Amino acid sequence: MMGRLRSSPRAGLVLMGLALLLLPFAVSAGAGNSWVRVLDFALLYIMLALGLNIVVGFAGLLDLGYIAFYGVGAYLYALLSSPHLAMAFPSLAPGLDWPLWVILPLGALLAGLFGMLLGAPTLRLRGDYLAIVTLGFGEIIRIFLNNLNAPVNLTNGPQGIAGVLPVRVAGLNLGEGLRLWGVSIPSIHLYYYLFLLLTLGIVFVSLRLEDSRIGRAWVAIREDEIAAKACGINTRNIKLLAFAMGASFGGVAGGLFAGFQQFVSPESFSLTESVMVLCMVVLGGMGHIPGVILGGLILAILPEILRWGATPVQQALFGKVYLDPESLRMLLFGLALILVMLYRPAGLLPSPVRQREFAEAAEEEHDMEQLEGGRA
Repeated sequence: MMGRLRSSPRAGLVLMGLALLLLPFAVSAGAGNSWVRVLDFALLYIMLALGLNIVVGFAGLLDLGYIAFYGVGAYLYALLSSPHLAMAFPSLAPGLDWPLWVILPLGALLAGLFGMLLGAPTLRLRGDYLAIVTLGFGEIIRIFLNNLNAPVNLTNGPQGIAGVLPVRVAGLNLGEGLRLWGVSIPSIHLYYYLFLLLTLGIVFVSLRLEDSRIGRAWVAIREDEIAAKACGINTRNIKLLAFAMGASFGGVAGGLFAGFQQFVSPESFSLTESVMVLCMVVLGGMGHIPGVILGGLILAILPEILRWGATPVQQALFGKVYLDPESLRMLLFGLALILVMLYRPAGLLPSPVRQREFAEAAEEEHDMEQLEGGRA
């Protein structure tokens, strides 16, 4: 009996692994490669949400400029894997072609340094003030990317950088697809497997951080910074580490995004994207890694489902299309968020600690209402 209980988790993991491996083929056969592309972007968003979860969920620091680190990683990949720099510096002709295993760590390191630059002047700020400063930082990075085309053309301004080379792993060009054992694996499937592998790596690192002394220090700062400082925690260094670690995950995701799209422009790193990633963390359950993954999946896939179904539903109900699918998609998306926050304020899959905190807060509020009603 004990042997069966011990083997069941392993069997579950094996089945889950097989499902993840076969998922792109099943989705492609049922709905087409466009939905496999949606899955690829969902994995990128999960990486971003896991990085932001370190800052917002673990350390309790509100960051509205997180997408800037995504942009830093993306532009670093674009500059080191494209002919763009050869236009500004002819000595580099025909252009740079750095390997992925060098660019991704460099992107993580550079984004981490930018995270520390953001964190250093905001150590004494909290709440709304911290949100405003981080929002400004994200906009500054976007404006820089938009204007660094003179006097030296580094980013090509609002036109963006085209001709970015696709990702290559061990000599395999993921942009060309692969034929293995008589089975043709499209390019978009290969990107899925690469993104899945790196997402699992980020999940593993996040789980290790959560259970470490550093993770417990982040939680202590989130719950009560003054008490954490009184207990001997170096709040300055721990906060800086949270910003740096979260930003490094964003830098890795940004590099993968640039290789996947083979084009980057400042429009991809707007405030709307930062808000979207923050919604993933809050909706799924702040500080809870499975919840953050669920939130990333839902908010990456749900808008596409709403856009896909908007036109046929209107045709079936009214015989014609009254509302543009894009506008209706955002309307329904906003309504879904409002309903979730009203009925699941702790998130769809909150951590047990946070769920208990919300239950205790609701009980206190109920007791206060009863007490005030008795006095009246």
